[in-house]
Amino acid sequence: MKKEKQKISTFEEAERYINETPRFTTKNKIEDTAAFLERLGSPDRTMRILHVAGTNGKGSVCAYLRSILEAAGYKTALFTSPHLVDIRERFVVNGDMITKREFLNAFLRIYHLLDWEALEAGTEDAYHPTYFEFLFLIAMIIFAEKKTDFCILETGLGGRLDATNAVSSKEMTIITHISLDHVEYLGESVEKIAAEKAGIMRSDVPAVCWETCPETTAVFREYARGLGASCRFVSEKDYSFSKINTKTIDFCLYTEYYNYVTLSLHTIAAYQMENCALAVRAIEILDRGETIGAEQIQKGVSNCFWPGRMEEVLPEVYVDGAHNEDGIRAFLDTVALDGGTGRRSLLFSAVKDKDYEGMAGKLAGAGLFERIFVAPMRTGRAVSADKLEKLFEECSDCEFAVYDTVASAFRMLLESRKAGERIYVAGSLYLVGEIKELLGHDKF
Repeated sequence: MKKEKQKISTFEEAERYINETPRFTTKNKIEDTAAFLERLGSPDRTMRILHVAGTNGKGSVCAYLRSILEAAGYKTALFTSPHLVDIRERFVVNGDMITKREFLNAFLRIYHLLDWEALEAGTEDAYHPTYFEFLFLIAMIIFAEKKTDFCILETGLGGRLDATNAVSSKEMTIITHISLDHVEYLGESVEKIAAEKAGIMRSDVPAVCWETCPETTAVFREYARGLGASCRFVSEKDYSFSKINTKTIDFCLYTEYYNYVTLSLHTIAAYQMENCALAVRAIEILDRGETIGAEQIQKGVSNCFWPGRMEEVLPEVYVDGAHNEDGIRAFLDTVALDGGTGRRSLLFSAVKDKDYEGMAGKLAGAGLFERIFVAPMRTGRAVSADKLEKLFEECSDCEFAVYDTVASAFRMLLESRKAGERIYVAGSLYLVGEIKELLGHDKF
């Protein structure tokens, strides 16, 4: 496929170029991405990398890792996806997004290093980064320049063939909860998906995994054994719920170096206990209690904030990025324990390549919402209004309405809410991004 070199000199032009790069096409071989990293001077070799994969909870685990390390005085870099509003959300150094100038400079370094003669000639094996690869390469350049102590990388899709797996070395690999998602790419069983995620493991590099079920645990244990890597597991048995407050959750976590530690999460999302426990265990194995103590862990956990995960964006209005059946299960567990005394309403939307029928079935059958509103999102991947309507047409236990836009549905929910009512938004991170963009521009 031919590519024509453009004149790019601003952040906006660089962002537009990347956005016009297809996101869901055949990826380059991971060897090609690794080779291009070397052409860039191997910036990944200067960092201590913590690599995180999994189906649900990756971003949250990354956020807890970052917050704990920063509480202990380390300088961190964090690469995550997707972004909610600003593409620069994907690149965070010590809690701050990178600047537009930093993004542009890194982009241009990559852009001018491409073999444009071959690309313009349409040479079949000429390398050009995909959407995600471009962003990953930008992260590697900027993070190396920032001279961070730790770099936390979240995989995009899968693990074994993910662009982030092109880095030359890692300090640790971490795998979160596994469930069926992206089955067309990763496999139609949890065992096959686990095998793809396990592909981030490296020889002699410690791995920490969430114990989803015996099948995934067996896959991770066998994969690690073949590499000669230690593999530790974390499960619900490692922590105990204490209480849920108005805006926080207290729970007790068993640790190897600090015995039992009481932690307070500034969220009402019950599923974050799982993600936090996994992150703390990873920190323990990484540091072995040498520079990070229980106080720093408690401080880091308490300070942690991860947008779009049961985030209160307005008083009693919560947005959550649950976007598959397992994510919806965790979302509903939290809603059921929210302690609210008034009615609950839900705004739902989804993208076509997710099991939106399964998600809708769980939401409709939960009996937790008196009102369910649906609307298609702006993205071209959105489920249409007609299909969304059919998902809930037999939901007779609640008030149901379909709207043409997310903005109109959200506005109506706010205008018609009753005293003490809680409004939830779930189904897609794209939906969360639209809501946050609406609020940011006062369009509601």
